[in-house]
Amino acid sequence: MSVALRAGLTRAGALAAVTVAVGLLPWLSGRDPALTVLRARSAEQEPTREALAAVRRDLGLDAGALGLLGDWAGGLVRGDLGQSWVSGTDVLPSVLSGLGVSLSLMGASLIVALLVAAAVCAPALVRGARGTVRGGGGAVAAMLAAVPEFLLATVLLIVLGVWCGWLPTSGWQGPVNMVLPALAMGVPAGGIVGRLIDDALPAAFGERWAGLWRASGIAGGRIACAALRRAMPALVPQLGLVAVGLTGGAVAVETVFAVPGLGRTALGAAKSQDLPLLQGTVLALLALGLAAGAVAHLVRGRLLGPGLKDAALALPAPVVAEPTRLRRAMPVLLAALLTAAISWGLLGDPYRLDTTGRLAAPSFAHPLGTDALGRDVLSRLGHGAAATVGVAVAVCVVSYLFALAFGFLPNVSTGAADIANALPPVVVGILVAAVIGPGTAGASLAVALVSWPPLAAHAAALIVETRAAAYLTAQRAIGARPLWILTRHILPAVAGPVARHAVLRLPGIALALASLGFLGLGAQPPAPEWGLMLDESRLYVERAPWAALAPALALALLAGLAVSLSTAGLRTRRNTGP
Repeated sequence: MSVALRAGLTRAGALAAVTVAVGLLPWLSGRDPALTVLRARSAEQEPTREALAAVRRDLGLDAGALGLLGDWAGGLVRGDLGQSWVSGTDVLPSVLSGLGVSLSLMGASLIVALLVAAAVCAPALVRGARGTVRGGGGAVAAMLAAVPEFLLATVLLIVLGVWCGWLPTSGWQGPVNMVLPALAMGVPAGGIVGRLIDDALPAAFGERWAGLWRASGIAGGRIACAALRRAMPALVPQLGLVAVGLTGGAVAVETVFAVPGLGRTALGAAKSQDLPLLQGTVLALLALGLAAGAVAHLVRGRLLGPGLKDAALALPAPVVAEPTRLRRAMPVLLAALLTAAISWGLLGDPYRLDTTGRLAAPSFAHPLGTDALGRDVLSRLGHGAAATVGVAVAVCVVSYLFALAFGFLPNVSTGAADIANALPPVVVGILVAAVIGPGTAGASLAVALVSWPPLAAHAAALIVETRAAAYLTAQRAIGARPLWILTRHILPAVAGPVARHAVLRLPGIALALASLGFLGLGAQPPAPEWGLMLDESRLYVERAPWAALAPALALALLAGLAVSLSTAGLRTRRNTGP
């Protein structure tokens, strides 16, 4: 079986599995879809037996799940996505309208993300062009990636929209409406992309050609551009995944700014069990994910050229910069700050209500103030650390292990990764909660199901390039065993970069868990969970910003600590092959 055929079958199988799961949502949830649709159509109408029977006849629910899936698939072949169960309108125009809005917003967000990424990796480019091989913006990029999108959206709305009045705060009337949502989505995405580029550049600058170019007097700008192009093949799949994630995962931002995008449409359809509309939006997201994956694969192939096919690639030497004194001190400082705040918070009661001290400003009695119910913010921050960080770390480790395993099966995992990455965590959370019920376990499983694709794509790209290296071809020719090549060359070249990538995703995983909890699919109030604290304080961030800034700052410190720990104490090293 050819490589292309295996990848195509994997994509088709993953697409069919997700489509069937979405089609079975009303039956998986155990709730009567007729009752949900009746309430969505008219909240005041009594759910009598006659009214529910009329809805079932109208929707064709008597045919059962398989009958409805068959009818929907038959219409799909004719280009008909059916009619909305709630509004009665055709689904296709609604899907196309939401897709157009989401693609426009994705384009604007990508511009912001690339500008942020350029700012993050600029120091590494400058130093590398001058001959100093070390990265520049790891901790800064991690903190940018840890900024909660929905909190950033709320702050931008209040500051730039309400206080300054510079930009509209809601709606979708023109390009000016894209500015605030694009900033809210682009800044965290730019932190992720910039950190990945910053991590890959030292290895490219450490190659022999860079030193020869500098000795020959070639301009530093040209050397920097060549190093950036050299590092891009392993990162191109990540750019495709980020683009698709910006389209389908912008549910919170679209909700804050009332943007009629595809993610918000899918969430509304899932809540009302509007099955045809949900199937149409999910199908559009999956198609977008497959298209982005195909484009990224073609671009990467063009960047690598014939060296990949001929197994004659010259791999960049894995270089980790020698840490400066400041870099050695940074993880100690961040860890001390986090430990002090959490330990101090553990001394208080996170559930104690004080109705007379709601939204109190920081004081000696309440160092970080109180929330809308008068609960001490510092106490809730300390008691919520274990649940927030512990669950996020567990999901991150599982995603990392899956990524390494699937990285060695790129023809099998690529299609599934494209499909999984295109699904918003919210939609997956609804599907998982329908099967095992809402809670921390269901939210963790849902986030894990959509967290591994970027890591697997990164691992697969590095594995393919390493296997095609010229020095490994020579190793095989002299009789080196496959296990020796795997453990001494391939795994060391892959495990480190993917682990640093996984660490960078840790705050995003914590935020995804928080968003599911906000929707009633994860940790439930009054649990002192950092994500719930963010969501609960979002509505009064203008009046009491300390309640929202405390967990946001804790997530940013966590991200900076994780990245600084991944690089502190490591000496410069190069692997030039055997």
